[in-house]
Amino acid sequence: MLRRFMGVWAIGVTIAVLSHSPASARDQIRVVGSSTVYPFAASVAEHFGKMGDFRTPVVESTGTGAGFKLFCAGIGTSYPDISDASRRMLESEHAVCEKQGIHNIIEVKFGFDGITLANSIQAARFSLTKRQIFLALAREVPVEGKLVMNPYKRWKEVDAGLPDLPIKVYGTPPVSGTRDTFVELVMQKGCEQVAALAAIVKDEAERKRQCQMLREDGAFIEAGENGNLIAQKLIGDPKSLGIFGFSFLDQNSGKIQGSIIDGVAPSFDSIQNGSYTISRPLFFYVKGEQLGVIGGIREFVQEFLSEAAIGDEGYLVNEGLVPLPEAQRKEMRQSVMPTLSR
Repeated sequence: MLRRFMGVWAIGVTIAVLSHSPASARDQIRVVGSSTVYPFAASVAEHFGKMGDFRTPVVESTGTGAGFKLFCAGIGTSYPDISDASRRMLESEHAVCEKQGIHNIIEVKFGFDGITLANSIQAARFSLTKRQIFLALAREVPVEGKLVMNPYKRWKEVDAGLPDLPIKVYGTPPVSGTRDTFVELVMQKGCEQVAALAAIVKDEAERKRQCQMLREDGAFIEAGENGNLIAQKLIGDPKSLGIFGFSFLDQNSGKIQGSIIDGVAPSFDSIQNGSYTISRPLFFYVKGEQLGVIGGIREFVQEFLSEAAIGDEGYLVNEGLVPLPEAQRKEMRQSVMPTLSR
């Protein structure tokens, strides 16, 4: 649904180079934000540019949080028009936008993605629970009634039924929406299943903080925003796991495989129907104040929401997007497009 208090989620990697000419001369849409959304936004930008009416938008990979900082910094040609994201804009981020006079922020949900914990197909597929993942990756865990620095070095030490392999997981940095979602949907949920931790940490706020802290002793490795780079690391190191969006898994399905989480494997169907519980909606946010400043924003959004792009057989589905149900796609167009015409 349209959310007037949110901003557009932008796309990852730069697919065009920003001009060094004065900002007032900018005649390209500028998109910033999530590396997960990047392949989708970049593809839409390419299709849009080929239509010939407007120049191909500039799409930059900054990470979701960093994208919002750029998006909310101001109004005019010096600032991005659209910010995409793999999580919803926070109230604190919206407040920053408001302080800079950005009040007309239009939220657009365009599909779904799943967070996957994957490894090389040269190794056995993992089957894990959120509780096991938390105990493997948390900075501190309960041992004999005390909270201690995580002592587990191998998966088998977490649970005797797991492989006798070193705990080595590649993930994204704190500015990433993928990291935020992983912490919220995996670490937090897994932590809630560890009764011993609740017995030790009585304060709810402190317990939540403990649940969300990842270890820093080499078992969890920050590998940047590029999901394809993480996938390559897994191919070179079959004993390791990597955290990234389902779209990257889909793009590399001949080389890597997604772990079964709580009994369900990541797939288009399991993400769309909600049975794979580490899934999330994807967004982009449009800065309404830019509509009269940069040409083509409405037309770009129209292409992004077209059946040709996000329909069941759209070109973004071929790149790993899990589409919204047809009724939701129709509802999104009906709520967003009239707003952009004002």
